[in-house]
Amino acid sequence: MIGEPPAGPRNVGRSDCSARTPRHRPILESRFPFATRLGQCARRRVVLAGAVVLALLGGCAVPPAAGPQAGAAAQAGASAASAAAPSESAGLAAAAAPAAPIVTYDPQRPSQPYEFDAATANTDLFDRVRAGFAMPNLDGELVAKWEQWYATRPDYVQRMTERGSRYLYYVVEEIERRGLPTELALLPFIESAFNPHAKSSARAAGMWQFMPATGRDFDLKQNLFRDERRDVLQSTRAALDYLQLLQTQFDDWQLTLAAYNWGQGNVQRAVDRNRKAGRPTTYEALRMPEETRNYVPKLQAVKNIVLRPQAYALELPRIENHPYFLSVPITRDIDVALAARFAGVSIEEFRQLNPQLNKPVILAAGTPQVLLPFENAGEFARKLNGHDGVLATWTAWVAPATLKPAEAARRIGISEAELRAANQIPPRMLIKTGSTLLVPRNGRHDADVPDAIADNATVQFAPDRPPGKRITVRAGKSGLSVAAVARRYGVSAEQVAQWNAVEPDARFKAGQRIVVYRPVKARTARARDGEPAQRAARAGGKRAVASAGGKARHTAAAKTRPAAAQTTRSAQASGKSSKPARTAAKAPPARPVASSDDRRGAQPRL
Repeated sequence: MIGEPPAGPRNVGRSDCSARTPRHRPILESRFPFATRLGQCARRRVVLAGAVVLALLGGCAVPPAAGPQAGAAAQAGASAASAAAPSESAGLAAAAAPAAPIVTYDPQRPSQPYEFDAATANTDLFDRVRAGFAMPNLDGELVAKWEQWYATRPDYVQRMTERGSRYLYYVVEEIERRGLPTELALLPFIESAFNPHAKSSARAAGMWQFMPATGRDFDLKQNLFRDERRDVLQSTRAALDYLQLLQTQFDDWQLTLAAYNWGQGNVQRAVDRNRKAGRPTTYEALRMPEETRNYVPKLQAVKNIVLRPQAYALELPRIENHPYFLSVPITRDIDVALAARFAGVSIEEFRQLNPQLNKPVILAAGTPQVLLPFENAGEFARKLNGHDGVLATWTAWVAPATLKPAEAARRIGISEAELRAANQIPPRMLIKTGSTLLVPRNGRHDADVPDAIADNATVQFAPDRPPGKRITVRAGKSGLSVAAVARRYGVSAEQVAQWNAVEPDARFKAGQRIVVYRPVKARTARARDGEPAQRAARAGGKRAVASAGGKARHTAAAKTRPAAAQTTRSAQASGKSSKPARTAAKAPPARPVASSDDRRGAQPRL
């Protein structure tokens, strides 16, 4: 909507959030209530300690076979220990066999086993979704339009559903735990086609499409190493928190969905306008942008297809009603490539379950758990537990001052090219003070990254511009060498070459534009009797004007008057015009006169 800042998770501006929400607890903290009164760092350590205790109390590790039954076997040892009371932990620890423990767990129920061979685990998850539908239906031309759109694109529906099969079980579990309608589980189909790596042109990210400001409002960390708007667990928690907040405000699911897309402030103002004008305040009666007008009909179309896919000549793939992924705690930094190798999955599959990672290393201080397919989680835990070598080849380095990339690389002990490639440093840019860079450990930087950097790391660049005024000129008909330009403007040939991305011995073609940063020379005047140079220059100007009138009448009072008043009195005494006399002929401009604004006309030629 023109002139109004967007405000939903897809189009959210902080200024449009009329009600800021309280800060929310991390997903793991909610599983360990005894940690709620501790500080952030202490909470993380307690949560990790709790997960490790679950691991150490587990049974023997065995490589899982394919299928749900193997996943259940892999979880058996951990689940038995997890269900034990704290008072029994000593006895269980004593009885445990001396073998590598299984440390995988369901992130929704870390203290309970999951029965993969249960009857409900072999049902279709879509049956469970259909049973939880509770929103009022919407009919109309727009719904029919989107039903037809999906029905004519069966390949798209198939890809979207297969991609969503990784995450749908977790989303449905969270929705049911909160007592919400399961239509909300279909919302990522509309927002991102269930693609956690999706990013809109408006900078919304993740499968729930959070804007940066709204993500920060709901405790989604966004820094150099991770973006929790793409995190499967954290973004789902934040999205459901936000939807519950909107439903509390509007008490109407269609208005809630409109507010999720358009922004709660925008929807509230539209409702107030209709109420003031005596019109209905329903979703269909409000005036709203085209995207929001189609938002709820699109969700209704997907709901209708899930209810009766055969009516649209579509076939939905079967999704098993059990977790696709499990969680494994980590306590040390580890490379993404190594983690994927331990789990026996491709890096692409690993990133589909851990899409929040921005760099090729996982920082345990900021990401204390990784998600893995349930049949691979046990293998990862076993290999991680038995690994004695290096886990991470990357770490973080904080710039102590604003540095050129070459200088930063020299301090770190790597080549400039390697530093630029690892951190995507643009050409002709400086690294600003406090920026965090990804660097190889190489024996000089081997410690794991601390909490403060893992949670707050940013990188900022500044243009590497030389001091002076930027001018643009054009080479004459015969062209011009870099050395000739350098001599004319009193700079080095290397500087001219760098400013124009050419070699120092190159030659500019006829008419070619040339960028030069001309040094700015400070104007100075000889100080008189210890006075500042500027005051001495003003006094000298007064003497010149007085002598042009034929009489010099300098008194103590005259020296303190403005130059214009003194000039007028001198001119009147001589009977001449009051126009001030020119003190000195203005020096002709240096050739060529270069314009710093290309839009004002053609550049002068050299």
